[in-house]
Formats: sequence, C-alpha cells, structure tokens
Amino acid sequence: MYYSSGNYEAFARPLKPQGIENKTAWIVGSGLAGLSAAAFLIRDAHMFGKNITILEELHLPGGALDGLKVPEKGFVIRGGREMESHFECLWDLFRSIPSLEEQGASVLDEFYWLNKRDPNFSLQRATIERGQDAGTGKLFTLSEKAQKELIKLFLATREDVENKRIDEVFGQEFFQSNFWLYWQTMFAFQSWHSALEMKLYLHRFVNHIHGLPDFSTLKFTKYNQYESLVLPLQKWLEDHGVVFQFNTEVNDVDFAITDGRKQATRIHWIRGGEQGGKNLGPDDLVFMTIGSLTENADCGDHHTATTLRDGPAPAWDLWRRIAAKSPEFGHPEVFGGHIPATKWQSATVTTLDQRIPKYIEKICKRDPFSGKVVTGGIVTARDSSWLMSWTVNRQPHFKNQPKDQIVVWVYGLLIEKPGDYVKKPMQDCTGEEITQEWLYHMGVPDADIPVLAAEAAKCVPVLMPYVTSFFMPRQAGDRPAVVPAGAKNFAFIGQFAETVRDTIFTTEYSVRTGMESVYQLAGVDRGVPEVFASTYDVRTLLAATCQLRDGKELAAWLPERVRAFLVNRLEKSEIGKLLHEYHLV
Repeated sequence: MYYSSGNYEAFARPLKPQGIENKTAWIVGSGLAGLSAAAFLIRDAHMFGKNITILEELHLPGGALDGLKVPEKGFVIRGGREMESHFECLWDLFRSIPSLEEQGASVLDEFYWLNKRDPNFSLQRATIERGQDAGTGKLFTLSEKAQKELIKLFLATREDVENKRIDEVFGQEFFQSNFWLYWQTMFAFQSWHSALEMKLYLHRFVNHIHGLPDFSTLKFTKYNQYESLVLPLQKWLEDHGVVFQFNTEVNDVDFAITDGRKQATRIHWIRGGEQGGKNLGPDDLVFMTIGSLTENADCGDHHTATTLRDGPAPAWDLWRRIAAKSPEFGHPEVFGGHIPATKWQSATVTTLDQRIPKYIEKICKRDPFSGKVVTGGIVTARDSSWLMSWTVNRQPHFKNQPKDQIVVWVYGLLIEKPGDYVKKPMQDCTGEEITQEWLYHMGVPDADIPVLAAEAAKCVPVLMPYVTSFFMPRQAGDRPAVVPAGAKNFAFIGQFAETVRDTIFTTEYSVRTGMESVYQLAGVDRGVPEVFASTYDVRTLLAATCQLRDGKELAAWLPERVRAFLVNRLEKSEIGKLLHEYHLV
C-alpha cells in the first residue's frame, strides 16, 4: 500500500488482484468503517459481493451515524458529523455510490450541489445572558502567552506530547480565550484530553482556522447522516449481493501467532442466543471494528432520565479479548476505562408548534422552516453551567418529519454540574427538564418555560459513556495498526485503529481505515489518497497566523526603527509579498 495525491491516481481504476475470486471477507461491525471496507472490496478489489458478510450486533447498520424516529419517544440523533472539502477518502467512496435523492447522481454530486447552492455559515456562534449575542466578533482573543503555547504545541514532536493532557501544555489565559471556546465546543475536547490529539487536529485543520468562529468551512448533508450516507451505501452493497447478518454479537476472534506471522483462525459469535462462528483460512479476510464511541448509549424520553450503563460493553469486551492475545493489538483500557472522563450527553428536541421556533429564529437570524442553512453549526451558551450547545440543521432533518416541526440537537460537556434553571446535573434530567434548560438559555421568559417545555416540544436525551474515549491521553502502540506487522488475513478498522495519516472523530478517519485495510489485505494496486497537506503550505500557515493574532501585525513589540528596517529588507522578496498578502505586515 502507498499514498498518493493528484488526479492521476484519484481517477485511476485498479486492476483485479490475483486470486481475489477465491477470497471471502468477514466484516465485524456495520459502522461507516465496515460499510466502506465492503464497498472498497467490491469497487477496487473486484471481490464478489456475495463473498462479503457484515456481522452486526444491532438490527440495522450505521454505527454512530444514526437518525431514527423511535416509537413512543420521537426523533433521535446522538450526534452530527461536520464535513469538509478535503475528506479525500470519504469523497472517493461516495463518488461511486448512487444518490437516493438525485436521479443519475452520486451521493457526492448531491452533497456538492447542495452545499454550492446553500453554503454553510453561522450568524451567531455563541450567546450569553439568556440568548444575547456573546459578542465574540469572530475574534480568537489569544494572549501573547497563549499564542506561544499554541505554537509550541504545533512544533512539538509526537513523542513530546504523548500521554500529556491539554491542561499540561496550556495555561489559564489560553482557556479563557475565544479560541478555546470555539475549539472545545466544536470538537468536544476537554482540558483533560490528549495534547497529542489536539496537536494532530491543529495540523489536520490548520486550513480551517478562519472558519472556527463561523463554521464557514464546514459542509453538511441534506438530512441526518443515516438517511443521507448510510442508507444509499447499504442499498448499493445489498444490490451487489453483500450479506448483512444482523443481531449477531461477535465476542472473540482466535489467532495463530508465530514469529513474524499472525493469522485469524476463527470468529466466535452469539446469534439468537446460540453460539456460532466461522473457521478461517488464509483466503478468509477479517476486518474488525474495535471499540465504540456509542457503545452502551442509553435513551431516556421526555419524562424519563437516562441511566449510565457502565456494565458489560460488547464492542470493548471484544477488543479486550483480542488485545490479550498480542501486545500489538492495542490497549483498550487507555480509552475505554475512564467513563467519568469520556461521557457526555446529547438530546434531540422536536418542536411541536410555532411557539419555540420564533426564539430559534431570533438567535440564528434565519427562518428555520426555509429548508436552507439555519444555525450553520452549533450555538454555544457561553455561560451555561453544562456548557450547552445546540444546532438546527437544514429542515426537515428527517425525510418523514412533519413540515411544521423543527428537530434540534442539544449537547452538554459538563453534565455533572447543576443547571442554571433546572438545578440538577444534565445526566439526571428528563427530556422535559433538558428542554427547560435550553429554553432558559434561549431567552424564553421564566413564566413560559414550563408550559413550552411540557406542551410545545418532545425531547429524547441520550447518555453516552464512551463518546470521547478516543481523546484520552495516549502513546504509540495504544491503538493497533490497521494491519499489524505480520498479519496475513486480518485488519483493525474504525476510530481505534491507528493510521498516522489522519485524525479521529471524523467520518474521514473511518473510511480511511476501511480503504487502507482493503488495499493491504486484498493487494489493491492504487494509491490511498494522502491527507490534505495544508500544514505544509506556507500560505495556509501565514493565513492561520494572521487569524490567530486577530489581524495584529508581526513583531509589533519591536522598536519601530528596527521593525521598519527588517520589513524594508523583505519588501522586494517573495517573503515580503507573502507577508503583505496575508496581512502580517
């Protein structure tokens, strides 16, 4: 396997690998990583779809890319996915998947046209004092000390920040900045999370720095990601004969491990209460999703709070059993053993009449029923004790959603703290109480809050014990390589498999692990798209520097005479032109 960039490789169709017709594939988990692995096996490895079986614990595919109307509860979305132009593997996949919405178009075509017609951006990123504009002014407000800390992290080696927390590399001035407000609430980072992961994010998304205050670099699907991405991909796979074996809990995988060689020899599963499995030979390829950010998620309802499910967790227990068989198979406890540090809660609020939408419109400054961009990303209540954020995507967010309803996604990062209106931790609140807290921060008068929460909305809270588990401080080896050294017929995929080329908590990462695993195990002779190299583009770095300094010129602290001399020496060079172009002098 190798990496590539440019149209030559991007548009090439690989030849059929030798012997592929004799191979079968067993894919553990039907999240985006598993679905993409199946798609690349068919499209690029020329495997027959009937030779591919996807094993899934639940009764439907999609993993964390969910979006359902649950009987007696209402619409439920556990999260939303922010996407961008340079998810190279994701768009490589969906250029081949037919749209369910646009005849004769791919999912990529549909997505591209939608975001061209209706570009995303926010008109109000944060509120304070119950719905008032927080006045961020698109500024980052990083002090000189905080800027130096940020640059130091950017320039540090990976080894320098292994096992370090974010609050070990930044001081209090940094955490008081608008930059941290934008960063923390957009990506769900906490101060106790991995400084290494934050460093990788800085490199991966340095070209998006200017979009942090208003989300102008983000793009979104027409509906929730389950209907917009998962369903068309599932249909394409089924049309090609892929077998989906639902209600199947894979609980172990056996391996034959000798010096320099590792081979998966059997998959064990439970289906319908009965033990089952499949013996594996060298031509049986196994792709294993390990860990899960949505494992043991618990849904409450409008009148029932969620429960923290910290008991047996099949996806994590599978990884623990596998990891016990080789140190090269990772260390799941680094990520899945700290529930108090990795949990947070989201909630889906559905408005039932016209009383609440007028408050939404006041804050987002757009008609939420227009069918176009509404909030353009999350709105953070800056003074919320729960650090609550909420968003309204294009409506309807579900295909079967009534036209007079709005679906809102709400989430909190500090769910153990008492609320500002509801004096209870978010994790102990019913859907109605979470709605009350949200309405309070929206600026709804106190007298109207109980009535609107009871009559004008339905809310489904979801508590997720492991949702930020991949952000825990770590070091090399804690996540296994996609294809470990010496592995002959198996690979690890998903957010807890290690590819050093990208950052986790993205749809792109899942698809990239699916592609890398297939290309290696099946012998596909085509380049895997390289991660967009913005961190190596001096123009991008200069633009980000200007933005992070809120437009202040460089070296303003120097005596003017000295500064003028230095600037004059650079004026007639390419460096001088660049410094002027990016407003640094």
